[in-house]
Amino acid sequence: MDPQAFIRVSVGSLGLRVPIKSLNDTKPTGIHALSPPCVCEIRLPGFPVQTTSVPFVSSPEATPDTNSIASTFYLGESDVKALLTPGCFYTPHACLEIVVFTGHKGTHCGVGVKRQQIGTFKLVVGPEWGHGKPVILFNGWIGIGKSKQENGKPGAELHLRVKLDPDPRYVFQFEDKTKLSPQIVQLQGSIKQPIFSCKFSQERIPQVDPLKSFWSSSVGSSDLEIERRERKGWKVTIHDLSGSAVAAAFITTPFVPSTGCAWVARSNPGTWLIVHPDGCRPESWQPWGKLEAWRERGIRDSICCRFHVLCDSHEHRDDLLMSEILISAEKGGEFYIDTDKQVRAAAHPPPTPPPLPSPRSSGDYAAALNPVSGGFVMSCRVQGEGGRCSKPPFVQLAKRYVTCVEDAAIFMALAAAVDLSIEACRPFRRRLGRSSRRHSW
Repeated sequence: MDPQAFIRVSVGSLGLRVPIKSLNDTKPTGIHALSPPCVCEIRLPGFPVQTTSVPFVSSPEATPDTNSIASTFYLGESDVKALLTPGCFYTPHACLEIVVFTGHKGTHCGVGVKRQQIGTFKLVVGPEWGHGKPVILFNGWIGIGKSKQENGKPGAELHLRVKLDPDPRYVFQFEDKTKLSPQIVQLQGSIKQPIFSCKFSQERIPQVDPLKSFWSSSVGSSDLEIERRERKGWKVTIHDLSGSAVAAAFITTPFVPSTGCAWVARSNPGTWLIVHPDGCRPESWQPWGKLEAWRERGIRDSICCRFHVLCDSHEHRDDLLMSEILISAEKGGEFYIDTDKQVRAAAHPPPTPPPLPSPRSSGDYAAALNPVSGGFVMSCRVQGEGGRCSKPPFVQLAKRYVTCVEDAAIFMALAAAVDLSIEACRPFRRRLGRSSRRHSW
């Protein structure tokens, strides 16, 4: 498997200060007090604006944490090419731009409140962005805004660290809906290379679609009545090109409506177990991860997917929360494992976990695939309930977490479970009386 070239642009070590300088001394003699909060908008053409807070540095000698990451952009080859093309974004040269503000944005007591712009830092996108090598583009303090003093006050200074790192990825595409047992191909430009096959099965219950409308002639069976009130027995097995099963995901806790409602709620989520073959016991499975999913009701419903890695080593006995993501129930969205992202879709973001273990390490963190903690691990784009055309799962996987085909297979099983969770979390039909069985809920 050959990966595609990606780069990771990280902005971190943020800090803000306004030095007090005497007229005869260029060294700062103190720090002006600023009214918190201070925030910045980090902009890169072609990407959504990212907003993060900027800590205030109260001491002239203090330096912000050099290891902290405030914002991350991931660029493919086409993204870098566009940024390096003059005029592509209606400017001679594309720039990474950081605009710093103080104050809240919004209203206070019914009166509009405007943020005050403190200053701007710009970094021109240069040829080094396309070299695929790690490089620190900027590290240290820099004055932002006007250089001249206004009302006797010097301008603010921003501390930041901008770094480029190569971040190659494998890109996979399910050829059809997961329930149709599709083939999984690796994308390399315009080339599609078959890598896995995906087999969906539905055990212990009739092979029916519980989400379709059915009339009185089809609801007499007690099995169908059970299926209408719970979704269980779903299993996805990932096979390599030789036909050997190399990973699987199956429902361990059924997707059932919670008491008093007709949907899967947070109080009782459905659960998938992600497994891989046990090297010591033929035809046995070894647990690797757990995916929980439920429906969050609101103006626009969302599906929450929460993923844990199951750990059973001497150092770690607890399950480790790796990701908790909200996906639009109607439009779909992206599930990801990325410890660099500070702003998450979930209401309660998980803590930064240690490195992800290899599927073949049986949860032993001493045998983690890579000693570097944090960063992008995987992403999976899935279709929502309102999609009119079929959009099978699209998966990206960091190269550093893959040493063989079997390592990639476990993430394909996870992606399949995320995709099927969108369907498993659809609202259920209410139990109907005989006189009203011709009407759907």
